[in-house]
Amino acid sequence: MAQLPDQEDSSKPNLFSPYKLGRFNLSHRIVLAPCTRCRALNGIPQPAMAEYYSQRATRGGFLITEGTMVDPTSAGFPHVPGIFTAEQVEAWKKVVDSVHAKGAVFFCQLWHVGRASHEVYQPAGCAPVSSTDKAISKRWRILMTDGSYGIYPEPRALGTDDIAKIVDFYRVAAVNAMKAGFDGVEIHGAHGYLIDQFLKDGINDRVDEYGGPLRNRCKFMTQVVRAVADAVGPDRLGVRISPAIDHLDATDSDPLGLGLAVVERLNELQSDAGAKLAYLHVTQPRYVAYGQTEAGRSGSEEEEALLMRRLRDAYRGTFICSGGYTRRLGNKAVARGEADLVSYGRLFIANPDLVLRFKLGAPLNMYDRKTFYTQDPVVGYTDYPFISNQYISRL
Repeated sequence: MAQLPDQEDSSKPNLFSPYKLGRFNLSHRIVLAPCTRCRALNGIPQPAMAEYYSQRATRGGFLITEGTMVDPTSAGFPHVPGIFTAEQVEAWKKVVDSVHAKGAVFFCQLWHVGRASHEVYQPAGCAPVSSTDKAISKRWRILMTDGSYGIYPEPRALGTDDIAKIVDFYRVAAVNAMKAGFDGVEIHGAHGYLIDQFLKDGINDRVDEYGGPLRNRCKFMTQVVRAVADAVGPDRLGVRISPAIDHLDATDSDPLGLGLAVVERLNELQSDAGAKLAYLHVTQPRYVAYGQTEAGRSGSEEEEALLMRRLRDAYRGTFICSGGYTRRLGNKAVARGEADLVSYGRLFIANPDLVLRFKLGAPLNMYDRKTFYTQDPVVGYTDYPFISNQYISRL
């Protein structure tokens, strides 16, 4: 007998309640989280990407792209897409059109990995850039272009003039995303990548205006957010952070304090602009414990819940949570007011029809981690099966 969905309390919102995301009307609250897939050959989106994203699009659904390079120094994986050249913008248009044809809302995640890179990914084989000249520890390995794993090299600490150029790369990338037809952009300030390398005191060892106290460590992120908001409008901009996650050595001595400091600055920006950002996207700390990286440790559920609740209560706008959520946990988060929307990564990779499966309470396909970062345009990418009509007819 088919498994029936959990009985929901009709008096409270759930994953299938409609939601007003600023200017966008969503029919449900299940979001495709950004997931690196390495299928953009030489940084150019391919036809298979249009199929992949359209498979996961639903009318009134919300999708966020994989991390997309803002400039040539941004890559830390093979064959990730960029949005800094005219050719990339043109290629993205076909992907965006395929998603819009399904009636979904589509944001582009703007990404710079900073020191989480290697000379093989850098123009002229230069050192990657960061807030620091400290390398990521040997606890972590980087996926190389030939499929092997290497050691992260020592980065070059950005000078203040360099930082201004990087800020402008984000701005130009956001403008390019609008040219490609995206509905908005998400700034990736999480998971140990460049912006997180400025935010976290376990990485940022600067002694200038971008280092030391929280107000300084938040400066780079604030400059990027303001530049992008000015370029495309606050309501077309989301921000992602992960104050309590130690991915790629991104540790902080006071994760809650850091998260609240970021939220305070985003609230100030909204107040100054007279308009809200599209959303704040926060990764729940169990993202690590549930296998995003095998090197992670599980934390205290009570502490994690408190941190997420404090950030949600402090932020004046739409709050998206992600990281290890199931259907049940997602419904619980929405019903309790812990989040407005819930994003799913690995479950969405393996289940292109995840929204329907959640609605029916149907079994889920298992994902194959070995095919996450290959370049095959079909296997492990567009070939995960949809739920059968025979299953639906038995309900």
